[in-house]
Amino acid sequence: MSSLEKLKTAFVTALALPVDVDVANAEYGETEGWDSVAHMALVAEIESVFDIMLDTEQVIGMSSFSKAREIVTSHGVAVGS
Repeated sequence: MSSLEKLKTAFVTALALPVDVDVANAEYGETEGWDSVAHMALVAEIESVFDIMLDTEQVIGMSSFSKAREIVTSHGVAVGS
């Protein structure tokens, strides 16, 4: 599974979304189920899947799928298209 697919799966899993949902446009507060509690579950899922540790600024700044992709990439994980 590619890193991009792993990130998409992390979103589906943590936010309890249907597997066929396109998470590429997911945004905090706009995507159903992505509230503060689900946000922390998403952070934990991403950290577990990619074996990384997000800092406080990254946790707070992760407001969309696109931003999550940037954050994961900043940890040296190539998240291609």
